[in-house]
Amino acid sequence: MRTKDITAFDDAIPDKEALAYSKVVWRIMPLLFLCFIVAYLDRVNVGFAKLQMSADLNFSETVYGLGAGMFFIGYFFFEVPSNLILYRVGARKWIARIMITWGIISALMMFVTTPTSFYVMRFLLGVAEAGFTPGVLLYLTYWFPAHRRGRAITMFMAGIPISGIIGSPLSGWILQTFNGVHGWAGWQWLFLLEGAPTVLVGLLVWNFLDNSISEAKWLTAEEKIILQNNIREDVGEKTSHSFKLALSDIRVWILALIYFCVLMGLYGVSFWLPTLIKATGVERPLDIGLLSAIPYIVSIIAMSLINRSSDKHAERRWHFAIPAIMGGVGLILSAVFAQSPVYSIIALTVGCAGIMTITPLFWTFPTAFLGGTAAAGGIAMINSLGNLSGFVSSYLIGFLRDLTHSTNTGMYMLGGFLFLCAVLVMTAIPARLVNR
Repeated sequence: MRTKDITAFDDAIPDKEALAYSKVVWRIMPLLFLCFIVAYLDRVNVGFAKLQMSADLNFSETVYGLGAGMFFIGYFFFEVPSNLILYRVGARKWIARIMITWGIISALMMFVTTPTSFYVMRFLLGVAEAGFTPGVLLYLTYWFPAHRRGRAITMFMAGIPISGIIGSPLSGWILQTFNGVHGWAGWQWLFLLEGAPTVLVGLLVWNFLDNSISEAKWLTAEEKIILQNNIREDVGEKTSHSFKLALSDIRVWILALIYFCVLMGLYGVSFWLPTLIKATGVERPLDIGLLSAIPYIVSIIAMSLINRSSDKHAERRWHFAIPAIMGGVGLILSAVFAQSPVYSIIALTVGCAGIMTITPLFWTFPTAFLGGTAAAGGIAMINSLGNLSGFVSSYLIGFLRDLTHSTNTGMYMLGGFLFLCAVLVMTAIPARLVNR
């Protein structure tokens, strides 16, 4: 009888495991997803603010590009320390702190008046947000083993295109509707109305996010055991647990370079998409916002399908390389068809879909072999070095636009970086390391 009971229990484990992960997904992912939406919106709404702010404050394209990029300098210096603190104090407190402080700073961007104040506030915004993305990625390793993590990361990073789908029309509407209300420009209202909700989401994190499986009162004791065993087995397969070892691991530095190339494309599109659309002849901010949403709508479908396929087939590299090449081709064609709104939007949509697809897929690479403090520090280091591309791409596109009076050269450059990251993944990352 005892043998039968044990056998029955073993047979039921897959069902119980599926139920447990379903509870985890519905409990933590919607909140993290909401966090990323407001995070990314606060990070890139400066692209829409530029449509009015540059003229109001007499900023050149170079000044705007440098200011947009200053965010990533602050982000770079504080990313690793922030994630190591999160590892020690817990995700709930630290992610809440991050969101509340950057929401306040984002809203205060409305008081920018000079290039210097623009640079300082963008730098402080980067300092405030440092550690958010790698912190959440580390947090997901506490809940999901490698074979489930791809879908979890995709759910989280779907906040990027969703923020574009929601934020682009919203930003255009705010610029157009609130311009001049109570003597404030539309771009000032934009920073205020999109920064304040981040503070409220931070308070939700403080009240509802659990630090670990053991703290989750909404899981049964049996479900906790199943999930903790899966995490224990997953951690046992990782090759690096020490932050010092992670720093000396050449794979970490290669991944940082790959992520740099990925984000060159991502931030190039995010910061300049409204400007690119305006350059095709579209003038009204709301129309620019509505058209800006199109690439993001297609992107969320593409990233969901391709990342699901990657998890199903336990294959990462080809699922990464092909969309990366598509992203590069799309950006280059957007420059070729710059004078045609229809063809330019189609090309930008292809480029955006490729970039959005590879962004969450990339994070299945480092989490496949980093664990413990190596994961906390290594993920943060990869993210901080990669995010320096936000500074480089923003500044270079602004500089090239001032120099050539066109964004074409900048798009060619971004396309080249996406081709490079595809080549690096296929040649420098062993399949046995990441195909899990």
